[in-house]
Amino acid sequence: MTAARIAVPLALAVAFAFAALAAAPRAFEAQFLLAAQDDPAALADHAVARAFDADAAAREIDAALAADDADLAMSFLDLARERNLPIDPALAEKVERANAGIATAARTLGSFARGLVVGEAADISGLAGTAVGDLFVLGDVRDALREGTRLAAGRDGDELVLGLACVGLAVTAGTYATVGAAVPARVGLSVVKTARKTGRLGAPMAAWIDRSLREVVDWTALKRAVNGASIAEPAAAMRGAREAVKVEKAQELVRLVGDVGRVQASAGTRAAFDGLKLAEGSRDMSRIARLAAAKGGKTRAILKLAGRGAIVLTVGTFNLATWLFWAAVTLLGFVSSLKRMTERITERYCARRRLRRARCVLGAPLALVPSHGAAA
Repeated sequence: MTAARIAVPLALAVAFAFAALAAAPRAFEAQFLLAAQDDPAALADHAVARAFDADAAAREIDAALAADDADLAMSFLDLARERNLPIDPALAEKVERANAGIATAARTLGSFARGLVVGEAADISGLAGTAVGDLFVLGDVRDALREGTRLAAGRDGDELVLGLACVGLAVTAGTYATVGAAVPARVGLSVVKTARKTGRLGAPMAAWIDRSLREVVDWTALKRAVNGASIAEPAAAMRGAREAVKVEKAQELVRLVGDVGRVQASAGTRAAFDGLKLAEGSRDMSRIARLAAAKGGKTRAILKLAGRGAIVLTVGTFNLATWLFWAAVTLLGFVSSLKRMTERITERYCARRRLRRARCVLGAPLALVPSHGAAA
């Protein structure tokens, strides 16, 4: 039994130990991500922990203030405070001063009026104006007539805004019928329309809404309702536009805009805009709504830091499972090598002990060995 037979499993055990040390952190992270893949708040916390420290907080707050985005600066300040990161008191005071009511009061009335008349909103006041106009049908009528007139005249019109306006007419009727139960969807529709008009709607989300509208809206009936003859009678045109919506097929779209409304209620209008730019469909928007419900005003900072990593796994589940597999392989290899090394050490010890006993027996004095004559 040579020492080489022990050295081989020992070397393998050392190699597997180093491999396990290298794979273990990634394996633990993979296990956490797989367990948290349906929990946006946990995914967001994990992503933020890797990318957010005191220096990043100060840098992001300064950048937001330089861009005149006091809301984002406050979101980063709240996130830093939640994570107990040190922030320069002067910088924190600057953020709070930028968000003070005195600083924003001058913009409130003009923003509300623009939202009510034009249907564009950049903040909560503008969205309030847009929502008021939509709630009383004025906004949806305005958008439907404007886009329908353009399409009927052969000019460029936005079919997505037209379709959303028609769905809005149906949702508004539902809002009154349910005494406000559909208000989140009504507000969400206003946010989505505004995002589309102002270029804040991401291309994947726009494509998803367009596909949904193709199923929800009877475009042939809608075109008849908004043609040149019908526009002379707005009431009839709006009735026809509302009837062109297949309400029974609109559940997924209504669920989407309802989630947008919940994001706006929990985290603010700009967070809803950021979510619409980031999301690729109703499932993503549902995750953002859950994140906003858990994180509130910190949602904008989290979405900016983590992007889609805050709501979905950015690493494939196959890759994560592979890390877990190799971690298990290295652990199994380490244990097997230790087991084999222990067995060979035991075998060597037992063999040496037997050899010692044999030598002791062979080297015993002859006087101690009884002769045949004495026995006789």
